[in-house]
Amino acid sequence: MTVTVPVPTDAGRLRARVDAQLAAFIDRQGPRWPDGAPRGLFTALHRFVLAGGKRLRPLFCYWGWRGAGGDDGDEIVVAAAALELFHAFALIHDDILDGSDQRRGEPSVHRLFADLHARSAWRGDPEAYGRNTALLCGDLCAAWADQMFHECGLTVEQVHRGYGMFSLMRTEVIAGEYLDLVSGVGDGSVASALTVIRMKAARYTVTRPLQIGATLAGADAPLLAALVDFGDPLGDAFQLRDDVLGVFGDPSLTGKSVLDDLREGKPTVMMALARSSADRLQSGRLRELFGNPELDATGATELRDIIEATGARGKIEQMIRVRTEAALAALETATLRDDARAALAALATHATHRHT
Repeated sequence: MTVTVPVPTDAGRLRARVDAQLAAFIDRQGPRWPDGAPRGLFTALHRFVLAGGKRLRPLFCYWGWRGAGGDDGDEIVVAAAALELFHAFALIHDDILDGSDQRRGEPSVHRLFADLHARSAWRGDPEAYGRNTALLCGDLCAAWADQMFHECGLTVEQVHRGYGMFSLMRTEVIAGEYLDLVSGVGDGSVASALTVIRMKAARYTVTRPLQIGATLAGADAPLLAALVDFGDPLGDAFQLRDDVLGVFGDPSLTGKSVLDDLREGKPTVMMALARSSADRLQSGRLRELFGNPELDATGATELRDIIEATGARGKIEQMIRVRTEAALAALETATLRDDARAALAALATHATHRHT
């Protein structure tokens, strides 16, 4: 299936508008910071939230609104930008759970504070200080997301409608994170890994942001269902691409080490496929190398060779193609404004054909 995608000219401008609203919101929190409380946490969050990112969730939210008939305005951009604060919460906590020391080419938040503790020669355990401070940073981002969403400027009725979907998204993300932990000590099957990415990443990245925007605009049930048909397979494809980049990506582009997922033993679909297709020798090496916290670059290269040799990477690329095509086919039949359809098609291509 070949799809010609018209690229809207305002995607970069929309990201800039999201960034501007995020900066304005966080700047307003500065004078409200409690007297006597150290500002290190506030400063770190200011830098982390505004340091970059694809802003996919706000973009999907915005185009869900537009697709359901909503007009452009600062209010929807503010509501959509609130999702990026929730995303910051998820990233900070996810890096703690995964033991990832790098995010967007910089030290992750827990690593930043652990290093600060060590450099300052403070009493206690630097690692515990880093984790605990990062947990507070994540909690504050979640609280700010809630505040920003409610203060977006849309009517109380609109915010109330959208908040139900926002709440569902938050519950799914937490449940998905827990399922990820459970799957890490489970059977490591392809089915289990697919369930994790659907709950933890796919719906939170694409489907729910789309539905939040559409619900804010008063979308009916058939449109919300059509957005699931588009968003779920696209979200799966997005996360499958993310897992490939986590092992085969260029760290200078992704901002993350290609060792983290392998050292952690992250139960991805790609690794489940590799295990299911490995011969006896390959299976032995997978058991020895995958999930080894001391894995070095040489061992990582051997793991990547095994993933390639078993055909797992090729199967993942096929899964990405199939899901992307399914999403684009669903988009063609959804009752959406033409500009929203074009923008969402372009976002689908960007989400699945990327190097960052």
